[in-house]
Amino acid sequence: MPEMRLIDTGEVTLRCAIEGTGPLVVFVHGFPESWYSWRHQIGPVAGAGFTACAIDVRGYGGSDKPPEVADYTLEKIAGDLVGLADALQPGAPAILVGHDWGAPIVWNTSLTHPDRFHAVAGLSVPFAGVPSRPFTDVFREHFTSQGKFFYQEYFQQPGVAEAEAEADPQGFVHRMMYSICGDVPPGAYWDKPLGATFLEGLPDPQPVPWLTDEDIAFYGNEFSASGFRGPLNRYRNHERDYEWLQGWKGKRIEQPCLFIGGDRDPATFLFGAVTDPVAVMRMFAPKVEGHILPGVGHWTQQERPNEVNALLLDWLGRV
Repeated sequence: MPEMRLIDTGEVTLRCAIEGTGPLVVFVHGFPESWYSWRHQIGPVAGAGFTACAIDVRGYGGSDKPPEVADYTLEKIAGDLVGLADALQPGAPAILVGHDWGAPIVWNTSLTHPDRFHAVAGLSVPFAGVPSRPFTDVFREHFTSQGKFFYQEYFQQPGVAEAEAEADPQGFVHRMMYSICGDVPPGAYWDKPLGATFLEGLPDPQPVPWLTDEDIAFYGNEFSASGFRGPLNRYRNHERDYEWLQGWKGKRIEQPCLFIGGDRDPATFLFGAVTDPVAVMRMFAPKVEGHILPGVGHWTQQERPNEVNALLLDWLGRV
């Protein structure tokens, strides 16, 4: 089992699950998740000769939970990762691995701090370069203005999604995870009108082999204790993130990159905006290696831990 430690990163303290010795590999989860989302990766990566460190992102679990929306910008979370690397292995470049929201976090942290992170892997969400406009503009053009529901629009107004999720944290996480896993045909339950709630129309979860009752209970207990305000605030910073990233306009991620997505994951294809995410990513991260796993939905490393671990360990051994 990993050792649970509280690490002062400078502005906030992060709860980290740490195992092993050697070069530092930092794992960054997405929404609505936890360090626990990397439970299948920590031991194998540590066993391969690395220090594996899976964090609770600020706002989650045992990490600090600052109160303001602006406390959850990419700039601040990237600063957390720099501070973490400095605390655990000062002066030594680290490797970042992220999934879901964690993927944009690690892509952009590597872009903006190339001296601190010498390789980066992202699961589910590819890197499409420095944005030309805030993502709020994109989804409002393609969804909101056409009267279509989009979950990130639903998340914009503070308090709305929190009330729905916090009424039954375990049920919220379970229903969300099931609805976009590889065991469910993609897209069917998300085609609903603007004004719908997040959970409206989602299917009742059925047993799947990769998500146990104990797993769901863990997530439910975490969010029952921490709430959803901090995690949802990440979605409320698109304009701030856009402004910050303009300082790197025209820059690419020059470090070695690994991308792993699922062919049943809408995020892998940027919600229909791309058909070949690896080719798109190669324009902005020329040293990328890409893999699209058949039958895999959004929860990449949890749905197919053995396949993900084989790809990740092979890549880590070479970078």
